[in-house]
Amino acid sequence: MLAARLERFFGLKASGTTVSREIIAGLTTFAAMVYCVAVNPMVMQEAGMDRASVLSATCLIAIFGTVTMGLVANLPLGLAPAMGSNVVFAVVLVKQMGIPWPAALTLVSLTGVLFLLMTLTKLRERLAHEIPDTLRIGIQVAVGLVIMFIGMRNSGFIVRSPSTLITMGPIGSPAVIMTLVGFIITPVLVARRIPGALILSIITLTVVGLFLPDGKGGTITHMPQHVFAMPIWPTQTAFHLDPLYLLQHIFYVLPMLFFFLCTELFGTLANLLGVVTAAGMTSKDGRIPRATEAFAADAVSTIVGPLLGTAVVTVYSESVTGVQAGGRTGLTALVIAAGFCTSLFLWPLFMIIPPQATAPSLLMVGMLMFQGVRRLDLSDLTVSTPAVLTFIIALMTGNLINGMAIGTFSYVAMALFTGRGRSVSPVIWGLCCIFIAFFVVSANLHNHH
Repeated sequence: MLAARLERFFGLKASGTTVSREIIAGLTTFAAMVYCVAVNPMVMQEAGMDRASVLSATCLIAIFGTVTMGLVANLPLGLAPAMGSNVVFAVVLVKQMGIPWPAALTLVSLTGVLFLLMTLTKLRERLAHEIPDTLRIGIQVAVGLVIMFIGMRNSGFIVRSPSTLITMGPIGSPAVIMTLVGFIITPVLVARRIPGALILSIITLTVVGLFLPDGKGGTITHMPQHVFAMPIWPTQTAFHLDPLYLLQHIFYVLPMLFFFLCTELFGTLANLLGVVTAAGMTSKDGRIPRATEAFAADAVSTIVGPLLGTAVVTVYSESVTGVQAGGRTGLTALVIAAGFCTSLFLWPLFMIIPPQATAPSLLMVGMLMFQGVRRLDLSDLTVSTPAVLTFIIALMTGNLINGMAIGTFSYVAMALFTGRGRSVSPVIWGLCCIFIAFFVVSANLHNHH
């Protein structure tokens, strides 16, 4: 009876799949994605947010987004808070720019609203064409480098140094050795295509941490009080939005609004295309099936995520693992969501995971984002300079906006002085104005402080 209903609703036969295959695919994707339940709260904690609340919010929004994707777009995709955007949220928005996290969450929610409007009015496709590939690659790689940096810093693998600004942590310390071993083993697991490689590496390192001293009389990993517990409602982070701050500091926050809109636009597009292409589900002209529904599900999740207490929500490229296991419909998505339901009860286990256990996973996420470099024609300076400036300056100044701004200015200068000024789209000119306004506003803020 149930099987017939599932067949009717998801069109399993037409998609060439079966209930059992969809269940295996869903569990495979869940195993590949579940590391976000460990990593996201640790990153958002940097913004001064309550780790346990963010952990619940992460599971809840993954359930909501993935179920929405499965029922509305009937695609085998998992959604959860985006790695990368969460680092930008905590480090750039809150710590560097000094925006209170409730206001920063409001900004992310607003991004979701704009993205939904753009999706429904077809403006999304136009914008996607107007932003040159070189800037897109530069921003993607910059975020990848920032993610790697955060992982290394939080685990104590790199520390401040008076002479060289940063240096490696003391090589004799258990925390540094543990992270180093993780850096070597985790890429091996991923390269060997071991299912759920990242969560396996996090679990293994967390267990090892139970036996390693932290130098303060305890161990790197603390023993959990319980294994199972009733889910906690994210009271410390849910419904804490602050729209007033945004209205008062509109020019200061505009570049970040643009950044999140770009990541929503290109991150979701890239992940969707990657997964759907791997499944051989694209149409003859390379289009994504039910793309509008898929983008709408993504946008609605990004509106709801901040209400619960987490940043941008996106389609996870890890969904490819489930697709490779045979997942073809929204039923796979429902199984992924069921996995996140169980995580809600296992929160005491996720809470003991130390930063040394998650750093290697952040390194791998950063590496995947770094692969955009392949698309750069390094022999053509007009193409490579803006991209390289974007990510090098973002990394060296530890500030993403600096990189984005200087990369954009360099792109315009390169076009103007090589006789291709006409190729600069209105979107890029507008972006230049936004960055100039941002620098003026932040210079004034610094003078006042």
